[in-house]
Amino acid sequence: MSFSRKLFGATRAGGSGRPTAAVPLYRVTDVLHDGRAVNVPAREIASTVAGWLAELGVRSPLVEQLERAVDAGDWPTAYAIGQHLSVKVSSTS
Repeated sequence: MSFSRKLFGATRAGGSGRPTAAVPLYRVTDVLHDGRAVNVPAREIASTVAGWLAELGVRSPLVEQLERAVDAGDWPTAYAIGQHLSVKVSSTS
């Protein structure tokens, strides 16, 4: 299986010939650094934001809460946490 097929979930489910559902991607934007943004699955939001914060010498337990809120579709909470972390998260679909 090619890398792009793994990345975008284009594998075949159980030999049925139908593609499996693609993993939803979210756009995470660093508000403090103009132009820095990535598209990642929900499970990578915490590590992405934690990496950005580490560059500033900061650690925060809010990164995991942000990831959980996005994964649960709790956008008001994700927005509020994102404001504290200086990031914006939106759905790419």
